[in-house]
Amino acid sequence: TMLRMCFNIPSFPHKVFGNQWDIHPPQQHGQWAQICRGNPSNKIRGCDKYGCGGYGADRHSGKGKHVGVDVICADGATVYAPFSGQLSGPIKFFHNGNAIDDGIHLMFPDFTSPLSQGYCVKLVCIHPIRYHGTIQRGQELGRMLPMQRVFPGIVSHIHVENCDRSDPTHLLKPAVPPFPQHDRRWAVVCSGNPTNEIRGCDRYGCGYYGAPRKNGKGKHTGVDVICADGATVYAPVSGQLSGPIKFFHNGNAIDDGVQISGPGVCVRLLCIHPIKYHGIIEKGQVLGKMLPMQRVFPGITSHIHVENCDRSDPTSNLERGKGK
Repeated sequence: TMLRMCFNIPSFPHKVFGNQWDIHPPQQHGQWAQICRGNPSNKIRGCDKYGCGGYGADRHSGKGKHVGVDVICADGATVYAPFSGQLSGPIKFFHNGNAIDDGIHLMFPDFTSPLSQGYCVKLVCIHPIRYHGTIQRGQELGRMLPMQRVFPGIVSHIHVENCDRSDPTHLLKPAVPPFPQHDRRWAVVCSGNPTNEIRGCDRYGCGYYGAPRKNGKGKHTGVDVICADGATVYAPVSGQLSGPIKFFHNGNAIDDGVQISGPGVCVRLLCIHPIKYHGIIEKGQVLGKMLPMQRVFPGITSHIHVENCDRSDPTSNLERGKGK
């Protein structure tokens, strides 16, 4: 068939699929499976300083259009096959051998027509576990490559592109999102503070979002989660770590912190010393230790400064039922 001529793949009989559902073309399924661990709804990258992730977004300073979609995926995360099919690769998208210049074709032959190319999609910026053979829908396909190393500060993502350059957006939303993802509240941030209680007011100021700063000339752009000096700190969300973050820029005893970036979330935790500044961390895992705030601000209510990267209010994510 033309499919085998184009990609030089072996015979692809019906028996490679595990059940009747899988022998129908991906377009008939309605939705693909989850593509990246940590992004159960296949959420598409919005806009950042490098551009936007939707189909048709501007490229090349307005002289081109994005012919795929960017599915949010943390660096190093597990990637899954969105549908069953035949693998073929590698794909060199950038043609420069950078750290994310790898990918794979996933193809589903059209058994009804020997002249049809069938269905074909490219998944780029991943390292597959293999470049050839068959794979089942939902099986592990590979790992997300270190996009932050190439484009620091971008929303890390997998570039997903139909081989015919048509829009795949309508296929990306899974039919049934996993139930555990319904609870979007963050995990406990500090041991000894199971409700993520926010610092009230003391002689140094108040800990709620929007509290006055700089003698009333500024506003608090985060919240202060109460945490005893030396206490264990946990990751409130899953994602990619980056740091260190120097909030005070003076090298004092609490001038340390880290950022966590994941699907749809980017948060900074300051006045802590993380166990590592780079790599993947899961929600609820040990992130580090609270630094000695009393040494810098004697008598303050010791706390972790928690700030969304876009400086929006994180309070609703931190509430864990206190007073309810």
